[in-house]
Amino acid sequence: MAAEALKIDWATMPTYNTIMSLAAGAGLLAVVIFGRDLLRLRRNKDAAVSTDGWSMAFGVLGLILTATGLHMTLTWPMAAGGFPFDNIIFGETSLGFGVLLLGAAFYLWRRGGALTSAPDPVAFAATTARPLSLFIGGLGLSLFAIAAAGITYQLFAAPAEEPISGTFAAYPMIEATFMSGLFALVGVGAVLFPVAVAKLRTSGAAAAGLVKVIGVVWFLAGLAFLLFGAMNYFTHIGLIVHTM
Repeated sequence: MAAEALKIDWATMPTYNTIMSLAAGAGLLAVVIFGRDLLRLRRNKDAAVSTDGWSMAFGVLGLILTATGLHMTLTWPMAAGGFPFDNIIFGETSLGFGVLLLGAAFYLWRRGGALTSAPDPVAFAATTARPLSLFIGGLGLSLFAIAAAGITYQLFAAPAEEPISGTFAAYPMIEATFMSGLFALVGVGAVLFPVAVAKLRTSGAAAAGLVKVIGVVWFLAGLAFLLFGAMNYFTHIGLIVHTM
């Protein structure tokens, strides 16, 4: 007997982790590029850094992630479709990252001039970020926990009705490994962040290796989240069409 076709009541399960993934990826890339700009400014005081531009970028991305993450965290819309864990995985992490980006946007709007005119802008930024680095490190640990849960319970697998990703529906460990790996990559950078900040306050040379690792893992994860989120605009629309 043929299996019953999957049907989803989309009216009761609003799904917007497409824009969340896109904004999270862009946010990670923006943090890396802004950090590179500060390092360049440390070497060359004549280098141009537009704190107004970065404030707008962090503000836009932070607003998207905070609004969607807060709604998902408080209302659990994914529970209606049988995916309650996604509210924690995507909602709470987006909320945390979004508020951090909004904080950075506000700081650059108010204190961007003081940052760029400081004798050592990197040490100045590290001193400012030190109190928040504890929360960022904690978020990193939570991302490790999400990655472990993804592998343990084979989460993230798309149904067969979803284009592209659904090709691997019979092999849930493939997408579970891919997505868990992305969360773990971001987690590596977040856990190392407090250590790097502590070293950058006193000696840039001592933190050079840590900064490079953080930049690489966040850049790779950010690019992957950005591209995956963009692709999901097609795959999620296809899933909706196939399951209405």
